[in-house]
Amino acid sequence: MSKIAVIGPGAMGCLFAARFARAGHKTYLVDYRPQRAEALSKSGITVEDADGSLTERVSVSTQIPQGTDLALVLTKSYSTPSLRLPAEVPVLTLQNGLGNVETLCGMVGSARVIAGASSEAVTLIESGRVRHTAPGRSVFGAWTSCPTELAYKVFRDAGFEVMLTDTPGQVIWEKAAINAGINPLTALLDVPNGRLLETGDVRHLLRDLVLEATKVAATEGYRFQQSLVEAAEQLCRQTKDNISSMLQDVRNRKKTEIRAISGEILKRAQAASLPTPRTRVVYQLVRGLENR
Repeated sequence: MSKIAVIGPGAMGCLFAARFARAGHKTYLVDYRPQRAEALSKSGITVEDADGSLTERVSVSTQIPQGTDLALVLTKSYSTPSLRLPAEVPVLTLQNGLGNVETLCGMVGSARVIAGASSEAVTLIESGRVRHTAPGRSVFGAWTSCPTELAYKVFRDAGFEVMLTDTPGQVIWEKAAINAGINPLTALLDVPNGRLLETGDVRHLLRDLVLEATKVAATEGYRFQQSLVEAAEQLCRQTKDNISSMLQDVRNRKKTEIRAISGEILKRAQAASLPTPRTRVVYQLVRGLENR
């Protein structure tokens, strides 16, 4: 039995923590807000899916326990620099956006970082209660030399579809490019993912945003075997009822991850002298929503 710390009590954190615990791993959900951590300890975590509800008692802590074998980081990207991570614990990040890996490498060293992305579709209903709207796949690999066997086993034990990769940077860019189309548009239009394909003009804008991001990725040497535009549209179909994390944040009047997604793409495009006009507009509009 492994000891796993899941950092971040949001939708993804609750899903993974509950399923890891049900699979028999000693799981701690790490929440740096003591009041919320206490409430989650009492209520447990409930995951709603098509097969019924799963309620699991998960140990909740305000810090990573000693003896942890793996820390899974699922906090919002803007919280990454403030994390308190022991240098000796391997860290797996499945966070949204660009720049998280570089920050974590600066904190614990690149040899302890595993990175990737997950397409599990999860909506936070309330604190400690989430709806698993569609299954996905988690893909990750060592950033440099961190062993991945334990992380792979934990995900498999919990029933998740998981795959290892030798190119985690490409996996992160792929998700960032897709998110750069889906997340801002769902937040601006206040619609679930599937609605983006129902109107020709919106669908066209989705495609343009993903294409802009793909061109920026190419300036960093990334080439994709599949069309990310087609992948984005397919994800919208597969997760048609899902409320994106950015829309959840806008509805709850919380800070979004627009800086780590569209903002990072803009910064990198500027460095490469590459115009990304549509990305700039949606970035500015979502920032406007945050400042209402």
